[in-house]
Amino acid sequence: MAFAVQIMPSALAELKAIKGFYRRQIVQAVDEQLPHQPHVQTKNRKLLENAPAAFEHEPPLWELRVGSFRVFYDVDEANQVVFI
Repeated sequence: MAFAVQIMPSALAELKAIKGFYRRQIVQAVDEQLPHQPHVQTKNRKLLENAPAAFEHEPPLWELRVGSFRVFYDVDEANQVVFI
């Protein structure tokens, strides 16, 4: 079953500030990689243990690398939701 992806308002504001070309790459990577097994480490996804963050999140925090950009997210496995 696929996870729903929810982009928080603060992340959406940051995404809108990025140039369209890079924004499309980020959105495409999120759509391709996070709905299915977002809690599995891959070449571009890694678990950040005890990472300090300037935003509210539920540990553990994950990172998706898209070129020189980083998408930080947490996973609610019980409700099948990924929060960016």
